[in-house]
Amino acid sequence: MWKGVIREYPEFYQFKNPDHVVTLLEGNTPLIPAPRLAAKINPKLTMYVKYEGLNPTSSFKDRGMTLAVSRAVEAGSRAVICASTGNTSAAAAAYAARAGIKAFVVIPEGKIALGKLAQAMIHGSVVIQIKGNFDEALKLVRKISESHPITLVNSLNPHRIDGQRSAAFEICDVLGGAPEYHALPVGNAGNITAYWAGYKTYKDAGKINALPKMIGFQAEGAAPIVRGHVIENPETVATAIRIGNPASWKPAEAARDESGGLIDMVSDDEILAAYQMLASTEGIFCEPASAASIAGVIKKNKQGYFEKGGRVVCTLTGHGLKDPDTAIKVSTGPMATCEPVTCEPELEKVLNVLGI
Repeated sequence: MWKGVIREYPEFYQFKNPDHVVTLLEGNTPLIPAPRLAAKINPKLTMYVKYEGLNPTSSFKDRGMTLAVSRAVEAGSRAVICASTGNTSAAAAAYAARAGIKAFVVIPEGKIALGKLAQAMIHGSVVIQIKGNFDEALKLVRKISESHPITLVNSLNPHRIDGQRSAAFEICDVLGGAPEYHALPVGNAGNITAYWAGYKTYKDAGKINALPKMIGFQAEGAAPIVRGHVIENPETVATAIRIGNPASWKPAEAARDESGGLIDMVSDDEILAAYQMLASTEGIFCEPASAASIAGVIKKNKQGYFEKGGRVVCTLTGHGLKDPDTAIKVSTGPMATCEPVTCEPELEKVLNVLGI
């Protein structure tokens, strides 16, 4: 039985008291081959998707949260706090509930997908909506955690990045080594930082011989790293990466530069096209922000970046049911390939709709 990332990788995550470990058995998410997607994009590529939407709270955030909350409990903390565009709040609320401690969540009003807000609320956290953006929310929670006995569990907390390294371990365990390329969405930039740290950790431990190129993709309306300056009012359909001043900006640039990779941006139209392509081609439903990794691979392939082929892993950060409203809009809008048809409950009429 899988025991959660802390207990599965004890050489990297050590606790003197095992009772301090707070886990929902996160990790062990599937690395799914995507041959039909690769055939559409570039037959020379061998594509995989790391489907992090199958973590307990349906996003990759659980990997870091298990460690952050466990360390908080180990230190005697009785409350955690975070700013969030959705997935962090869901994970923080769930793991705090699991630990029996309090969670406080600060979110931008009207800028969070309902699926994620529902999670934070059902787990019993205190949810505060501010009339501002994520970056303003993060400033507030940092100040609160610095002056009150409440542990910050955003990715500024090093244990978050530390726990998220485990996804890279799992990929290498499955593939028997690192892929040539690893593509992923970039919002607060903790994930690209964590994966790169994970690959380096595995190489230093002698478990792999080579490292991948890290290729990250921001949304065009929220691309501070690409544009080289803070975006005061970021806007994108991909709410999970709607961040104008990433907390892990410099470490993300280091991951890009050290790996010989890149950080680029993709438009909302490119994100939604990839989102729909993945769902209709491979049967995998991710949230819009996740599809930035697929959109980025499509974009760079058109520019000849993958001319030599190779293995590329795309991280899908969250499940599609995190944001069902966008799925409905895409499925019934101008990009729709299929939408419900209404007819009377009569056999002939149903057969007519079916084209039989």
